[in-house]
Amino acid sequence: MQQPLVIAIDGPAGAGKSTLGALLAERLGYLYFDTGVMYRALTLVALQGGVDLDAPEAVEDLAERIVIEVAPPTEPDGRQYTIFADGADVTWAIRSPEVERGVSVVARYPGVRREMVRQQQVIGHRGRVVMVGRDIGTVVMPDAPLKIYLEASLDERARRRATERQQQRDMRPLDEVRFDLARRDEMDGHVLRPADDAVVLKNDGLSPEAEIDWIIDYIARNDSA
Repeated sequence: MQQPLVIAIDGPAGAGKSTLGALLAERLGYLYFDTGVMYRALTLVALQGGVDLDAPEAVEDLAERIVIEVAPPTEPDGRQYTIFADGADVTWAIRSPEVERGVSVVARYPGVRREMVRQQQVIGHRGRVVMVGRDIGTVVMPDAPLKIYLEASLDERARRRATERQQQRDMRPLDEVRFDLARRDEMDGHVLRPADDAVVLKNDGLSPEAEIDWIIDYIARNDSA
């Protein structure tokens, strides 16, 4: 396998997709693209424009009119990428509590989903990108030459997520974190499956660096096969 121009990484919440995707993109010199940021950008613009998030037609209409772009970092401020919404840099603004509360509503609308997938595909087809999500290999980029599906046990994912939140001074009990992840798995059940040609990587006990070494070795082995 030659170095793939598109690498799709899927898996359940807490499996480590974002960490792996960012580090792998850095190793390869690729764009790191967490597809969820597009839904956040749309939510932000809707809130700024006074669009009712509970009005599907209004939100879907906005989705068809807005242009969201994800590019390499343009500022040395710790960002992993730069997100533009109709030309405006919204990289940090999409992390606001208001966006956090509204994005799950926006992402449920079929029209929003269709348009975001279309825009994601435009970016993906440019190549040299690591795309991260829950159905990249099955829906967004089914022709990606390398598809990785991360798996980790619920207990492992809960432990990781709890540790992350503790670093952010969120001392939520482990049992509560585990419950939230289990509920998220149930909600995402329709998209939580690997593509038929995906490489399944079970990463319980693996460091992100070990995962990257495994993937680089996999590419090299298949290139020489």
